[in-house]
Amino acid sequence: MRIRDTKGFTLIELLIVVAIIGIIAAIAVPGLLRARMSGNEASAIGSLRAINSSQQAFSSSCANGFYASELSQLAVAPGGTGAPFISPDLGAGAPDVVKSGYTIEMNGGADGDAGTEDSCSQADGGPAAADLISSYYAFADPVTEGSTGVRFFYTNTLGTIYFDSATLSAETAGNDAPAVATGGPLQ
Repeated sequence: MRIRDTKGFTLIELLIVVAIIGIIAAIAVPGLLRARMSGNEASAIGSLRAINSSQQAFSSSCANGFYASELSQLAVAPGGTGAPFISPDLGAGAPDVVKSGYTIEMNGGADGDAGTEDSCSQADGGPAAADLISSYYAFADPVTEGSTGVRFFYTNTLGTIYFDSATLSAETAGNDAPAVATGGPLQ
């Protein structure tokens, strides 16, 4: 009787290896998705901080204490400086921007008082005086709740960023500040 030369793997050995890889993948994928949602939420918070910073800079240097009514106004450089108040990825959309799995939206406050004078040159792309507002609200809602993010974010003229587990968008709050129910301030 002759003994066979055993080189290679048996079918059982290959199935065991495939099963081990499947178990490891099943453990790792949910962690990867949670990390992606956490990154999306951090990006949304950063976007709202950028809006607050750019609105404050716009208000103090260009709008005599008033604010821009649209994100696209912040993306225009004031006459002669060459640097816009906000990055192009946030200022390109009207009226809202989708960035990193979140929809970023900015609206004017309920008072809606318009400024009467601006110091930016309207000929250089600065806003018209009628486009200035005395308060603003910005919202960041996940594009797909539970997949791109689980928290909803909101900020206002005061610069505090709030979060909630339910939508805080302008559609549900109108132009007034939403009532923060289950969440609270981030900073």
